[in-house]
Amino acid sequence: MMRKFTGDRLLVATHNKGKLEEIAALLEPYGITCVSAGELGLPEPEETETTFAGNARIKAHAAAKATGLPALADDSGIEVDGLGGAPGVHTADWAATPTGRDFVQAMTRTWEDLEKAHAPCPRTARFRATMVLAWPDGHDEVFEGKVEGQVVWPMRGRQGHGYDPMFQPAGHAATFAEMSAEEKNRISHRADAFGKLVACFDRP
Repeated sequence: MMRKFTGDRLLVATHNKGKLEEIAALLEPYGITCVSAGELGLPEPEETETTFAGNARIKAHAAAKATGLPALADDSGIEVDGLGGAPGVHTADWAATPTGRDFVQAMTRTWEDLEKAHAPCPRTARFRATMVLAWPDGHDEVFEGKVEGQVVWPMRGRQGHGYDPMFQPAGHAATFAEMSAEEKNRISHRADAFGKLVACFDRP
C-alpha cells in the first residue's frame, strides 16, 4: 500500500532553482510549501546510478537522512533518439563546466553530434522525469513521467531552463522555452510524474 504524505512542508532535494520553482508551483494547490536542500546548505550527493530512478533515490534518501524530514527528489533528462538515447542520465554532465552548468554548451553539442551522425528529421526525443519521495526511515515511493517531442535548431525562447529552448513537445509549435510556466507545467514530464505523485498526498 502506498504511504501517504501528511505534512504541509516538504523538503525538495535539489540545488537547481528552476527545478525548485517548477515543483513548488505544482505543490502549491495542495497547500504544501517547499524548502530546498540548497536553502538548507545540504551537500549535493554524488549521482552514481545509471537510471533516473536510481539517482533520484540517492538524492531523496540523502536529504531525508540529513534532516529527518520526508524529502522529494527529481532526476530528469532528455533522451535523443538520433544519439542512441544520449545524453539521458548524463544530461547535466553535458552542461558541466569549471564555473557551473552551461546548457547552451550542452544543446550545441547535442545538435552538432546529431549533424555528425546525419540523424534523420524530425529528430525525435523525450524528456523523462522520475520523482522519489523518501522518508527518514528508508521507505520511498517512485513516480515516473515523460513527454515526447523533438529537438529543434536554432534554440528558441527564453523561459524555462536546461534543454527547454531546443525541445518542442509533440502536438505543439512552441518549444518549452517559448511557453509560459503554466502552459509547460500542464504538459511536462515533471507534471506527468507529479500527476502520479499526488496519490501520496493525504488530502480530501
